[in-house]
Amino acid sequence: QVQLVESGGGLVQTGGSLRLSCVASGDLFSRYIMGWFRQAPGKEREFVATITRSGGSTFYSDSVKGRFTISRDNAKTTVYLQMTSLKPEDTAVYYCAADRDVLIPTLRAGAYDYWGQGTQVTVSS
Repeated sequence: QVQLVESGGGLVQTGGSLRLSCVASGDLFSRYIMGWFRQAPGKEREFVATITRSGGSTFYSDSVKGRFTISRDNAKTTVYLQMTSLKPEDTAVYYCAADRDVLIPTLRAGAYDYWGQGTQVTVSS
């Protein structure tokens, strides 16, 4: 199984940028479709972005499309989430997740096999 550790969260002003990283270990990274999800207080966990095993295709929620970019470096076993033009409504705990041995990414959190511990992103107005 794979272990996931996120980093890069913090406090940023509206309009600012952050880059989240998620380092994977314990298994062959290229077996996994990777995703980012977030959960705000009192809300359900929601899909943010996902990327195929090769990194050739990416998918985004409508709320972040055009502002966030997901990427991966299989040699570094790391997936990234570059976040720009941040808004207060982006405030949440961000989680990376891994879905093993599938070809087609899913937006469903329940389909992902492994999760990181999360990193807090706070956007002040």
